[in-house]
Amino acid sequence: MSEYALAVDVGGTKVEAALVAADGTLLDGSRERRPTGATSTSDELAEAVRTVVAHALASLPGDDVLVGAGIGSAGPVDLVAGTVSPINLPAWRGYPLRELVASLAAATLPDSAPVTLRLDGVSLALAEHWVGATQGVDNALAITVSTGVGGGLIVNGRLLSGGTGNAGHIGQIQIADRPEGESAWAATLEVIASGPNVVAWAQAQGWQGERGEDLAAGYVAGDEIAVAAVRRSANAVGEAISSVTTLLDLDVAAIGGGFSRVSDDYLDLVRQSVDEAPVNDYARRVRVVRSGLSDESPLVGAAALVWQADLLG
Repeated sequence: MSEYALAVDVGGTKVEAALVAADGTLLDGSRERRPTGATSTSDELAEAVRTVVAHALASLPGDDVLVGAGIGSAGPVDLVAGTVSPINLPAWRGYPLRELVASLAAATLPDSAPVTLRLDGVSLALAEHWVGATQGVDNALAITVSTGVGGGLIVNGRLLSGGTGNAGHIGQIQIADRPEGESAWAATLEVIASGPNVVAWAQAQGWQGERGEDLAAGYVAGDEIAVAAVRRSANAVGEAISSVTTLLDLDVAAIGGGFSRVSDDYLDLVRQSVDEAPVNDYARRVRVVRSGLSDESPLVGAAALVWQADLLG
């Protein structure tokens, strides 16, 4: 008999679910995903969750046991209410996601089994600490640079969740002066560093490409605007790491996400920014490393909420 956690990940572009074992590996055949997007209705998003959870649960072998469910969601989240309000999914504002998943898994879960919700970046930090690049590190930051920018923190060996569950929401910290006439949003790390926003910035400077892949090719070719755009993103990530490290005295920052691979030297550029940005020398000691997780990381993070529950803050 084997034990599994139900892992559910809700992001801006997809919903996924799978069964994850105690060593962080996914059960073959249990993973399922459905696309999401800014135009998805509330009912469409809920149906996507129902579909992927049903597939995962149907994959549970007859003699095996489900020990809990973990949910990682784009934020903000509200741990007290069990609700989510993903920035990129406007149809869900205060949506009772924990209640939905609990109802879907009720027939399979033991009565005492937990159904735990956390911000997806927070879950990612726990996954890195469990089976990724920050194993054995008591003070660490995990960042994903992709369609958006997410993050989570391990502080003094425990997952930092905060009062509502949104600690580590690094994409929404401001790292630049607010442009005159613009909202605070324009000065956030996510707007400056995430893939679609970097592409949009480059296009505003006259670059003719359309996607992150085009930007990567332009960077390799030495296109002046593409190079500036990538460096602007990496510099912003480095400044954010420097700020958080100055505040929390961190040891390691692990960076993942598709856009962090836009250039071979992206992490080197981030490290350069981390070396240059701090006022205090202790903030320069933070090590910037590549994420130790694969593209399964959102699901591993959600499962970590079950398998690493003793570290939840």
